[in-house]
Amino acid sequence: MQEKCVLLVENNKNETAAMTSLFNRAGYRLSAVSDGYAALDIISGNQYDMVISELNLPRMSGIELLVKIKEIDTNLPVILISGDVCVKEAVEAMKNGAYDFLLKPLAAETVECIVSGIYRAPVVAEQPSMNGKYAIITNNSEMNHLMNYAEEIANSRASVFIHGESGTGKELFARHIHQNSARKDKPFIALNCAALPETLMESELFGYEKGAFTGAIARKKGKFEAADKGTILLDEISEMDYQLQSKLLRVLQEKEIDRVGGTESVPVDVRIIATTNRNIDNLIHEEKFREDLYYRLNTIPLHLPPLRERQDDIPLLADYFIKKYNKLENKAVKGMTENAITALTERSWKGNVRELENVMERAVLLCKGNLIDEKLLSLNGRSVPAFHPGSLLQSVIPEVSLRELEKKVIFQTLDKTKGNRTHAADILGISVRTLRNKLNEYRQKMDEQ
Repeated sequence: MQEKCVLLVENNKNETAAMTSLFNRAGYRLSAVSDGYAALDIISGNQYDMVISELNLPRMSGIELLVKIKEIDTNLPVILISGDVCVKEAVEAMKNGAYDFLLKPLAAETVECIVSGIYRAPVVAEQPSMNGKYAIITNNSEMNHLMNYAEEIANSRASVFIHGESGTGKELFARHIHQNSARKDKPFIALNCAALPETLMESELFGYEKGAFTGAIARKKGKFEAADKGTILLDEISEMDYQLQSKLLRVLQEKEIDRVGGTESVPVDVRIIATTNRNIDNLIHEEKFREDLYYRLNTIPLHLPPLRERQDDIPLLADYFIKKYNKLENKAVKGMTENAITALTERSWKGNVRELENVMERAVLLCKGNLIDEKLLSLNGRSVPAFHPGSLLQSVIPEVSLRELEKKVIFQTLDKTKGNRTHAADILGISVRTLRNKLNEYRQKMDEQ
């Protein structure tokens, strides 16, 4: 496959370094500049497949840069990113032709979804075996049973609803189903329903027609059309707006979509796989999720067990991650001590496989010898306990209102998770959408002061 070239416009050196590492690991060559004028200069003399730009840039904003890029090359995909975004800016970006608007920090899965969507190449086509990029590593009998069941139902047209805690591998199972189906050579398109503002979700799913709104200078296909004849993954579907759920229900019933601003329905042939880490029964009771949509999606239910219920997989997964990061970081770690293995198996792993991978990546990087011992599984020689937001209350001044207390806990949790909103929402026991709304509320009050 020909190497794809990406231009990053970012004035924060730490963000640039992180993004460079992320895209290099995904197999894409990334060049970086620090402002819009430099970006325009380099675009005019080079061929890029995609531009990713920070929204808040010095001298020229990301949206201004977007407009100027579109004047040079209408077909060049431009993605705007920001750690703090309001709905107004996101809508303005999409109206001016942005391919997508994403919140930082970007995860590896998000990068793959972006690239697969732009290049219209099914991501799973490059990893057809269990040794591939999206491997499911397990010796656990329940997991093997679930994998066999997933393969049995893979060729069905029926919708699949995958339930499980964050980090248990729901997207991996979705890809496993797709790869074992007759649709495996067609697109696999993943969309995180919690990552986009509600006002953009409809056009992202169903696309829009030229002239549908100011700035819609050309027709844009949505994720459903991009996934035609293939599979679409609606990740964290429990975060989808209640009103939009009724339109998704129609797609399931009629097998057709309506573009925003369109007058004719467009037939689509798409296998839908949905995931959630929340209790759907509670959401239905609270009238936050449509019961009729749930029954349509839940034709084939799958429930993935948390890592603490498959302890026999922990040493196997740890070994897999050691080999993975040996290769990525040019290390030569051979394995773990018995004490290290015991420490891993005794941990509760509330972040599941994702948390285990983070711990093993750090251990490989810090290991100076051939074996990882239990001290390398911790920071400053202490064990790394599961983080609980309740412990934050010890540092909160008691003479504050309940609203101020809530705000302090949210910001301190974000600080602990290094700004990762999905992880912070999991810790706080709220949805990503609720967290985003809270942050927008705090920002609006600051603007009013």
